[in-house]
Amino acid sequence: MGKVSCDRQFAGSVKMLTHAIKSEVNSFKPIDRVRLAEFIFDSLDKPDLALEQKWAEESEKRYKAYKSGKVKGISLAEIWEKYGK
Repeated sequence: MGKVSCDRQFAGSVKMLTHAIKSEVNSFKPIDRVRLAEFIFDSLDKPDLALEQKWAEESEKRYKAYKSGKVKGISLAEIWEKYGK
């Protein structure tokens, strides 16, 4: 079986499983659906330490550029004027 065929079969299986899960979840009490949603959300809310480090470095670089005068700050009024409220 080729890769494309396997990918289609997998996608079809995931689609069927997703449909079955949705049907099952719809039968839950509202409080149980909330708990499931919280569990799923929490499972996705994991920090990406490498990304956080890159943002920390970038923010430090921008702050230093601002403090040294290499970058000019823009007031909130200027942003509103340019992009609208």
